[in-house]
Amino acid sequence: MDILHRVGVKTSTPDKTYEALITIDGLAGWWTTKTTGSTGIGDVIEFRFPPVGGFDMKVLEARPNEQVVWEVVDGPEEWLGTTISWDLHQEGDFTIVLFKHAGWKEPVEFMHHCSTKWATFLMSLKSMIETGTGAPAPHDVSIDNWN
Repeated sequence: MDILHRVGVKTSTPDKTYEALITIDGLAGWWTTKTTGSTGIGDVIEFRFPPVGGFDMKVLEARPNEQVVWEVVDGPEEWLGTTISWDLHQEGDFTIVLFKHAGWKEPVEFMHHCSTKWATFLMSLKSMIETGTGAPAPHDVSIDNWN
């Protein structure tokens, strides 16, 4: 079971999008302001969403302007061992982001929640790159009692 999303970011090259996915400042600008760690291959990035918890991601791949892949090494049980990837390519004035959160064991209710939250955060990524301002947690759209 996978969560899949596609979003086009209006930018002439994928470099800004890639930087937003592979730097601590970039990630903190669209996903959660509580982002720490290192982003090299084999390093772990820590993402925290007070008061509900967080995730630790091991960087598996980082191909400049093409792809970023993480493995979830700590967080909710449903996320452990799953992978999160962004494939980037250019189509005219847009960098296309193909997002995948792969390897869910079953489509539990939490997966439905996470799919919606990923969509809101991908729109935050788009906004950050296009306008300079994202909506990272805790400034994100709350969709339910899980946030």
